Amino acid sequence: MNHINHSSYTSLREDKLPPELIISIEQILNIGHGQVADPLDRLTNDFSPVSVLNDYFPHEASLGRLQSIQKQLAQQEQELQREIDSLKEELRRDHDPSRMQLLQEMISDLMGQMSRIREKATESEAVVRNITKEIQVLDLAKKNLILSMTSLKRLQMLVNTLSQLEDQVRDRKYHEIFQTLSAVKEIGASFKPYISIQRISQIWRRIQEIQNEVRQKIDADWEKFYMQDPGKPIKPSVIADACLVVDVLGPEVRTQFMERYVALELKEYRRIFRATDEAGQLDNLSRRFAWFKRLLQTHDTEQGRVFPAEWKVGWFLCAKFIEITRDDMTVLLSKAGAKLSVKQLLDTLQETMDFEAYITRKYATPVPDILKATQPAGATRPSKTISSAYEPHMGVYIDAQDKALSDMLAQHRGPKSRSSLEAASTRTSVDDSAPPVLVLPSSTEMFYYYRQTLDQLSSLFTGQPLYDLCSLHKKWLKIYAEDVLLASMKKPPVMARKSTDSRVDMNEVRTACTLINTADYCHATALELEENIRARTDASFKERISLQEECDLFVGAISAAIQVILRELEAACDPACSIISRTAWATQKSVSGQSPYVDDLVRAVEQVVDSVKPLIEQKKYLRNFMDKAASVVLAKFTNALVKSRPLKEIGAEQLLIDLQVLKTALLRVPGDDLITTNYTRSVTKLTTRLEALLKVVVTPIDPAEGFILNYTLVIGDSSFTNFQKILDLRGTTKTEQNDLLDSFLTITSTKSDLESTSFLTSLDMDPGQSSNANNPANSRAGLGAGEGILAALASPPGAGTPTGTDTPPKDGSMKREVFQDFKRFVSFGLRRETLPPS
Repeated sequence: MNHINHSSYTSLREDKLPPELIISIEQILNIGHGQVADPLDRLTNDFSPVSVLNDYFPHEASLGRLQSIQKQLAQQEQELQREIDSLKEELRRDHDPSRMQLLQEMISDLMGQMSRIREKATESEAVVRNITKEIQVLDLAKKNLILSMTSLKRLQMLVNTLSQLEDQVRDRKYHEIFQTLSAVKEIGASFKPYISIQRISQIWRRIQEIQNEVRQKIDADWEKFYMQDPGKPIKPSVIADACLVVDVLGPEVRTQFMERYVALELKEYRRIFRATDEAGQLDNLSRRFAWFKRLLQTHDTEQGRVFPAEWKVGWFLCAKFIEITRDDMTVLLSKAGAKLSVKQLLDTLQETMDFEAYITRKYATPVPDILKATQPAGATRPSKTISSAYEPHMGVYIDAQDKALSDMLAQHRGPKSRSSLEAASTRTSVDDSAPPVLVLPSSTEMFYYYRQTLDQLSSLFTGQPLYDLCSLHKKWLKIYAEDVLLASMKKPPVMARKSTDSRVDMNEVRTACTLINTADYCHATALELEENIRARTDASFKERISLQEECDLFVGAISAAIQVILRELEAACDPACSIISRTAWATQKSVSGQSPYVDDLVRAVEQVVDSVKPLIEQKKYLRNFMDKAASVVLAKFTNALVKSRPLKEIGAEQLLIDLQVLKTALLRVPGDDLITTNYTRSVTKLTTRLEALLKVVVTPIDPAEGFILNYTLVIGDSSFTNFQKILDLRGTTKTEQNDLLDSFLTITSTKSDLESTSFLTSLDMDPGQSSNANNPANSRAGLGAGEGILAALASPPGAGTPTGTDTPPKDGSMKREVFQDFKRFVSFGLRRETLPPS
């Protein structure tokens, strides 16, 4: 495009194309910019006349050309005017109404010509059709003639081949019959649409007659061959060729031929092993299988060799034998009923499984696949293996396992379970060198037996019997959890302590630790057992298999065992707490370091904790125990504190010091391996609220306004009852109480930000002698709940997740405790998260 002559391009622009198209082409091809001599030829929106004038007059000397440039511009103006006039005239002509009418008339004439052309084409088509009509008739006649000649030739071939087949059938030439009969059936199939023609119908009937004749001759020759008639021997090769002819006769004839052979082969079996005769009883099942194995060997070496391999006659023999034997076994097993022993059941079942495995190896095909491949199309019932007859009677096996488990666990159930545990604990305490009994041997024996029975039964059945075995396992897991583990934690009625100085029963602690380990082992192994059974059973039973309820029982046993240890811990703390409750705090004149009872209390806690640590395998249960132990110890301390009132300022200050020592000891007792952030936070929160209570008691009541304001700051409620509890703990006289209570009502009435309740609302001023840890054997409380006397203080706001959540909680009964109202305490804690320093 760059080589286009400028004058030709300009003429193209002026004479041929619209200006808008010219500009677009120039922009795309990037031409014309350098070839425009006059800048006025390209006008844009940002046109500047100053630049054009500068182009015309670049310097002062060029002003001399002013006249010539004016003439040139005037000439261009005239040319543009003439071009505009010309375009206007052309536009006027194009929009002339008379010209538009002329165009419409021309279009109408064109449509008329097209209509006439269409009519002429239709007439031409009719003429051509008349011309070629006779040709089409001739083509059809030619096709019919060719078809007739082909059919006649085929008919002639069929008649000749049929005549040849008749001669071959008469002479029993089966090898030739195989080929000829195949040709006759193939050619005859093409004449089936013409069966209504008499001649074709006659030939068709003759073909059927010859096939029946061939079949009769084959049956007669087979009978002679099978019976081995010495007077008229039949060679195996003749029968082998006859089998090829049977294949040509059709699949129904072949099936009937094989069924006849199978019936002849098993006729003697039916006679010898009738279910009503001695040979057909369960005890002689091995004889049945031995007889059939000999039959298969004879079939493979003699008669069976004449059959084509693709017939798989051996499969049909096995299928029929399995059907007969399975029916017999169904009758025999039902007849045996309650007399059927486990040994007889398992022995005969094992013989059956061995036989089916032999068939699988022999034909390299599973027995169910053989039965499926040989099942008739119109069978009313599906073919099943012989071993399937045993499935409804496996209840005998399940009952035997039930009895075996009962005998195995009889020595460990009920009262005997506790005696066996005490014997184990005694052995450990007498012989310090002996390793501790971490898991009860009875649990490992039970699960080992479970594995044996599961392996044995799953190798035989994966349906209903395996599901029934799972139900049996569930039953004995429940019995073991309740009658062995939980029952062993129920103490005899008389369990007197031998000494008031050391009240903890270490045998009881060791027993509880053993039960925790055993229940944890049972819980984990039961989950593995559930997965193992589900992996082996049929798909229809998978969703129904669950041991979750039994696992929950083991969780409950773990919780109960921990409660036993807490009960012993509480008993160990009783002497020191009795000293607290009997101490006359109101008579103390000064504070002199920690009290003597604190060492005894810490020593009792350490004794129990140190005994438990090496005996519990899972650290999560140790941590859970430590969480609860801290709650129990502080609950005992609080109970004793309330009972020992009045405290007065000096007594409360002394208790504050003792509480700090106890807190330090509780934070030290778990050790580095067991200490957790949650435990530390929990102990800190529990002791902080006790400190808050004691700090209010320590505050002097004079002036009253200062005492009351300190109460509202530390406790944060406006409860009249709670304030009176503080006064009772202090031992304030009735006269002083009345004045203080009046002032309390006056001051708190002006403080709208105070809550109506606090943790003091649940403070029991007359605590009982028992806590929820006193009867743990009957409790199913979960390991994750805060069941201690200070349960309301166990999870203060900001403490995060409650401690001791390794095991899911269970519902249990709650006894009357010092701080019970958890919701009220939380409402206090949300408003007063931090306390002022003492």
